[in-house]
Amino acid sequence: MTIYDYQVKDVNGKSISLADYEGDLLLIVNIATKCGLASQLMGLESLYQTYQDEGFKVLGFPSNSFMQSPEDGKGAKEACALDFGTTFPMFDKVSVNGPKTAPLFSYLKRASGDGFVKWNYTKFLVDRQGNFVKRYAPTTPPEDIEADIKANL
Repeated sequence: MTIYDYQVKDVNGKSISLADYEGDLLLIVNIATKCGLASQLMGLESLYQTYQDEGFKVLGFPSNSFMQSPEDGKGAKEACALDFGTTFPMFDKVSVNGPKTAPLFSYLKRASGDGFVKWNYTKFLVDRQGNFVKRYAPTTPPEDIEADIKANL
């Protein structure tokens, strides 16, 4: 399996196939608007702006799994754009742990060998073929991922 086997919902509730991103290098991130790490959104946006023309995308998934993103997906997208200038694709709110974990995050946790997302801003790098490459801790600043992005573009 690859991430292309998964469907997600956009902020308007429309089903989107991740196969739409086939050929792109992806950084999938669980975000939270009220988290102390939310300033990472600026670094994620910077990476997106720098490398999007080379086929790199940041995919943001709001999550209230840690009680720090009370808005729905649309509200989280609007807050991130207003407060941090984000333009990268955002999706509907998901659970990243527990019995209601989104299937995409179940896959990413299995693929990374760690079955638990410890906090907001856990990041998963996925290659152009839809395969998991690397997992980054919530505290890993986006700029520390840049070398891996360049190596996989």
